[in-house]
Amino acid sequence: MVEYYTRQDIANFSESMGSQLRESVRKRAEGRSPQNATFLSHSSRDADVILPIVKILEDHGSSVYIDKKDPSLPPYTSKETASILRMRIGQSKKFVLLASQNSKDSKWVPWELGLADGRKVDGDIAIFPVLEKANDTAWLSWEYLGLYDRIVRGKFEGTTKDVWMVLDVKKNTATELSKWLAQ
Repeated sequence: MVEYYTRQDIANFSESMGSQLRESVRKRAEGRSPQNATFLSHSSRDADVILPIVKILEDHGSSVYIDKKDPSLPPYTSKETASILRMRIGQSKKFVLLASQNSKDSKWVPWELGLADGRKVDGDIAIFPVLEKANDTAWLSWEYLGLYDRIVRGKFEGTTKDVWMVLDVKKNTATELSKWLAQ
């Protein structure tokens, strides 16, 4: 059985990180090059869950690029912003979309996902869902999100340990997150 994390689960994880670790994660993410990194697409309204998601991805061997922290981006959205984001997504190794209720209202999140879909090979894009409530899977009805693998917690058949994995819902198969990030 797989488990989708809730905003409260992420908040609890963030709290357990402590302020010094959160600050360290933030500084690493701000200074990171997108070259061979994981591009983390997210709504600006999900800023409260970004650092724990970055930490989870880092703990599994990824360096994470967050466009919001890129000093080369102009302060206001423009054609230059779009051009730089196209380049950054192309430079990245993997693309992860933080999917929440805020994602559907973002103007940039669906654009970035569409751009990644055109630039990445199958298997290099995953959705990291963060639910408001444990049983609230309304985001599954957003048609375009159902096309991609999902980052979830769960147990592989024959094991007892919960691990982060990338789930292919269509094939009902999964890959350990660290192995997916390394591919």
